[in-house]
Amino acid sequence: MMQDNKEERFPIVDEEGRVVGSATRGECHNGSRLLHPVVHLHVFNSRGEVYLQKRPEWKDIQPGKWDTSVGGHMDYGETPEQALAREVREELGITDFRPERIGQYVFDSRRERELVYVNRTVYDGPVSPSAAELDGGRFWTLDEIREAIGKDVLTPNFESEFQRFFPIQPS
Repeated sequence: MMQDNKEERFPIVDEEGRVVGSATRGECHNGSRLLHPVVHLHVFNSRGEVYLQKRPEWKDIQPGKWDTSVGGHMDYGETPEQALAREVREELGITDFRPERIGQYVFDSRRERELVYVNRTVYDGPVSPSAAELDGGRFWTLDEIREAIGKDVLTPNFESEFQRFFPIQPS
């Protein structure tokens, strides 16, 4: 069974994104609530559908749920742009995309605090989800997302972020 590397080093940042230290994945996810940066990319196709990835059952946070197209931690010494390019390549096999930064916010849960850099792109090329990192993925219509919200199908982080940055109008 796979698992996350609890010794992987993450930068610790202030709410403006300035690096103030470092800690391991294990330290960041053990309830310490050390603020660490992550990058998210919402991949839309030209029909307005959104690609969601399925989190594997072995993940330490929100296993088995549908989540943001791409989400990953920044490595120590990486910029948000470098981390985004690396994560998109690793998770979905996409290298030719134009990200648009649409915001950032602090995600706060009982277990962790993340400074989330939110990006979007429109992409119609091939998507090859990593068999090592994901349990697949697919494009969802906005109606399918609206129907799944609040039903323990999507990660709470995705639900709150999507509704904040891409408010879905009732059909």
